[in-house]
Amino acid sequence: MKKKTNVCVIGPSKKFLSGISYYNIRLANCLSSSYSVSVLCFRNLLPRFLFPGSKHVGKDLSDVEYDSSVTLFDGMDYNNPVTWYRASKFLKREKPDVIIMQWWTSSVAHMHLLISLINSIRVRSKVIVEFHEVVDPLEESILPIKIYSRIMGRLLVKRADMYVTHSESDKKLIAAKYRIPCDRIHVVPLGLFDHHINGMSKEESRQNLGLNGEYVILSFGLIRPYKGIPYLVKAFGELPEEVAKRSRLLIVGEIWEDRESVENAIASSRYVDRITLIDKYIPDSEVSLYFSASDVVVLPYLRASQSAVAHLAMSFKKPIIVSKVGGLQESMSEYDGTYFIPPADDSAIKDAIVRIYNEKPGEFEPPKRGWDDIMDKYAEIISKII
Repeated sequence: MKKKTNVCVIGPSKKFLSGISYYNIRLANCLSSSYSVSVLCFRNLLPRFLFPGSKHVGKDLSDVEYDSSVTLFDGMDYNNPVTWYRASKFLKREKPDVIIMQWWTSSVAHMHLLISLINSIRVRSKVIVEFHEVVDPLEESILPIKIYSRIMGRLLVKRADMYVTHSESDKKLIAAKYRIPCDRIHVVPLGLFDHHINGMSKEESRQNLGLNGEYVILSFGLIRPYKGIPYLVKAFGELPEEVAKRSRLLIVGEIWEDRESVENAIASSRYVDRITLIDKYIPDSEVSLYFSASDVVVLPYLRASQSAVAHLAMSFKKPIIVSKVGGLQESMSEYDGTYFIPPADDSAIKDAIVRIYNEKPGEFEPPKRGWDDIMDKYAEIISKII
């Protein structure tokens, strides 16, 4: 009997929970249908007080788990050499043929490089680096971190055999930034984040939220400057009165940055009484509540590589107003429920909301982007480097 190829996926644990944590789990689980899969998790990513979402660190917020067939090491800490040694032993024991490293922030770059060094000395696996960001906007805005990020990114990239991005636009940016030949960069779209669907009806979710009879405009996800939330608030304030008085702008997500501009925009809106801000990280048990209750989802990003929230909204079959930026333009073009707008354009957001309010388009079928499709694309890449 032919031995299965061993694949080790490396990314964040659920302690510092984020969309990458979910992606790591879904990717490992889908690969486990064809490969022997292990997962090495980065547990403590950085000093807790430096993490913008420190309030939710360590809380039990996620219902998504690794498949029982996946061998898990959870975890490796940024500041604990004992865990680095244990990670080294784990990799030596598992002997993966392929290592897939998730790259989303330079705060864990030294751990990536440690894994790369351990691999070159003790394991000698082929390495795939999967880019979820070309650059993090916060890291790019702080000069010392910006320099550190670029240096560490280039060191890591040089040690990889293949690269994965989630869009053609990111592929071009990464090829230029790191001087990588395009034939070594493969595009694998994000799978739909459909694990939050629980069958809750719109009526039930609205009753639970006390939103009966209102037209619900939903903004969901971490609040950061590049998400463009003040533009959405301004657009809501420009709605015709007959639309606004029947509507509720529901802004749901933990504020990481930009608190003052978001709160000031809300306070100065002429429809401030029609705006609800829920400033917290939403646990899995509540995600369906907000999406099921919504009539339209608005993502007024100023820039983006990809958006897990967009893939959530597609899973819930909602009309989505989204900025025509970066990888979002590419990934959302296959979804009939997409209403593209220019970035930083509150008038365009307002017009799109009014159009959808009047048209009442109903549900849309999401594009075929199941995790079995992701598995097939990864199988092609793995077969090329084994």
